[in-house]
Amino acid sequence: MAGDGAEINLRAGGPDGAPAVLMVHGYPQTHIIWRHLAPRLARTHRVICPDLRGYGDSSCPPSDDSHAPYSKRAMARDLVKVMADLGYDGFAVVGHDRGARVGHRMAMDFPDKVERLCSLDVVPTGSVWQRANRTWAMGSFHWLFLAQPAPRPESLIGHDPDFWLTWLLESWSADMSAFADGALEDYKRAHRRPEVIRANCEDYRAGATVDDDLDRADLTAGRKLQCPVLALWGSARKSGGPTTDGATSALDIWREWADDVRGGPLNCGHFLAEEAPDAVWAGLAPFLGVDA
Repeated sequence: MAGDGAEINLRAGGPDGAPAVLMVHGYPQTHIIWRHLAPRLARTHRVICPDLRGYGDSSCPPSDDSHAPYSKRAMARDLVKVMADLGYDGFAVVGHDRGARVGHRMAMDFPDKVERLCSLDVVPTGSVWQRANRTWAMGSFHWLFLAQPAPRPESLIGHDPDFWLTWLLESWSADMSAFADGALEDYKRAHRRPEVIRANCEDYRAGATVDDDLDRADLTAGRKLQCPVLALWGSARKSGGPTTDGATSALDIWREWADDVRGGPLNCGHFLAEEAPDAVWAGLAPFLGVDA
């Protein structure tokens, strides 16, 4: 479907006319991450699972020196247009990793559209940069690496994209068996495209510039999310994490950005929807009004 400057690949299911839920993946993955949760949710909701611009089988539009074409604002506008074209003026958003950042920006820019936001294993971009320290840099070095000027990271990743992707998944998960059902091969297939590697780097360049600027402007102006927020995160990943010091609760950080926040840690790595779908469902279902 046509987004706001990109062609968006998606899968959808569930009863027509049911409440809508937009499920948004992160880096370095595709909509396939929702393969365990989407079928459950589709019993009661209309579920839309897109590939973000620059990911999976969506298009990879050109960027520019501002990196704004790969900002979370641009990605959010794609998905708001897709949802409008599907007939949905209001919907819940469930986002993982970069997808949660897109959901955050969408809820800020379109508060009349986003009714609820579930964030999986992130805190807002502005908070990440504000709290950046040595511990964070060692676990989340890719934020800095991918944001380096083109074509440096593109060239290095492009030499062996399968190695890069597998290394990330091994580093951030608690157990690689979560991807043994064919998902890993699908992620590799998408990630081998040179244009996807370029677009992913642009995503992180935007994260280090325009996305951070937008978040800081919101904080300075006292703007907060108007919708309820469910924040879940993994406590067993091998490296990195949503907070920078390993002690501060992600809930405390999210409460700087929203007044209605709930959630907690799950015993899994970064890829909650694949490593611990039952635990995610136990928290997500009541948040969306589903009898788990």
